[in-house]
Amino acid sequence: MSNRTFVIGVGMTKFEKPGARDWDYPDMVRESGSKALADAGIAYADVQSAFAGFCYGESCSGQRALYELGLTGIPVVNVNNNCSTGSSALYLAREAVRGGSAEVSLAVGFEKMERGSLAINGKYPDRAVPTGRFAEVMANGRDLAGAPISPAMFGQAGREHMARYGSTADHFAWIGWKNHKHSVNNPYAQFQDEYSQADIAGARMIFDPLTKLQCSPTSDGSAAAVIASERYVDEHGLWDRAVEIAGQAMVTDFRSTFESDDPIKIVGADLTREAGRKALDQAGTDIAEVDVVELHDCFSTNELLTYEALGMAAEGEGHLLVDSEATTYGGKWVVNPSGGLISKGHPLGATGLAQCAELTWQLRGTADARQVDGATVGLQHNLGLGGAAVVTVYKTAS
Repeated sequence: MSNRTFVIGVGMTKFEKPGARDWDYPDMVRESGSKALADAGIAYADVQSAFAGFCYGESCSGQRALYELGLTGIPVVNVNNNCSTGSSALYLAREAVRGGSAEVSLAVGFEKMERGSLAINGKYPDRAVPTGRFAEVMANGRDLAGAPISPAMFGQAGREHMARYGSTADHFAWIGWKNHKHSVNNPYAQFQDEYSQADIAGARMIFDPLTKLQCSPTSDGSAAAVIASERYVDEHGLWDRAVEIAGQAMVTDFRSTFESDDPIKIVGADLTREAGRKALDQAGTDIAEVDVVELHDCFSTNELLTYEALGMAAEGEGHLLVDSEATTYGGKWVVNPSGGLISKGHPLGATGLAQCAELTWQLRGTADARQVDGATVGLQHNLGLGGAAVVTVYKTAS
C-alpha cells in the first residue's frame, strides 16, 4: 500500500537564542503543536500516531512534550538523527500515513539548547562518539585546530571546493548575505538583521573562509506538522489547506563518506545526491521544475555544495549560481526564503519541521513578504552528520 500524503497543518515558535525566553520544551511544543492542529482544523484526539524529534533531552521527552496537547494513548516515538532530526520525524509520520497504519500523524521537533558551539565529544566520554569517525577522516593531513569541529569540517569542505573549482570566499559570503537579507521578512527568525556583503565577509573569522555571519547559531524553538492521507483530506474537506508530500527519501552514509578522503563527501554530498535523486524520482519531477528550496545551510559553504549535490548546478559549478544570483528572488530558484539556518536559527530537532512549515506556506501562497510568486513545487533538504540526509518534495494539492 502506498497512500498519497498531505501536510494539512503546520506551526512553529519563534526561534531564539538559548535562554532568551523563560520557557521549557513542553511550552514550546504546546505552542507549535497547538498552532499546527489549529491550522489543520483538527483536534489532538484525531491524531493516531506522533513522532517527536529532539537531540538535547532525556529519554521520553517526546511524551512529556506531547502530553501538553493531550493524553490519548497513541503511539509516541522519540527520534534523534542529529541535525536531520526534524525531517526524520516528518519522514516517519509520512511513512505511517503512506503505509496505512494511520490516517493522521503528527511530527514535532523541539530543542532547548546550550549556548555556544556544538561539541563533538558528546556527553558520554567513556564510549564511542557517533561523529568521531567523520572528524578522524577529515583530520587526515588537515588542520582542524583553532575552531569548533563543525565549522572546521564544513570550512575544510569549502576550501576544497575553492582549490578544486575556483570558487572564492566572496561566493560563500554572498550566501550569508542572501540568507540574512531573506530573514528580514520572517517573524519566526532568530535574526532579522540585514547586512552588507562586506559586513558578512568582515565579521569575526570562525574558520577560514567562514565568518560568524556565515554560521548557523544554536537556538531554542519548536515546529510541528500534521500529515494526513488523501482519504482523510477528502472526507473532511481539507483541500484548501493541503500540500502534497509527493516524494521523500532518507539516505545514510556510504563507504565513499570515509574511503575517499574527500572533505566534500565527508560532510554528506553523496547522501544529499542520492536522497535528492530518490525524492525527485518518487515525485515524478525534476530539480528544474522546483520553484522554492529550503536547504541545510548550517554553514554557507554547505549551501553551495548542496546546489551541486541536488543537481541545481553541475559538479564544480555551484559558485556560478552565486555569480548569476540564481538562488534568490528573481532567479531560477529562491533558496532559503526563511533565512535558512544561518539567520532563522538552528534548534536541531525543530529545523526540518520549520523547513516543512515554510514550504507549506509558500505553496499555499501565504508566506507574506517572503512569498515566491507562483510557487507550486518546493524541495526541502536536511542533513545531519552521523549521518542522514532527508530530502522532501512538495507540490500544490490537486
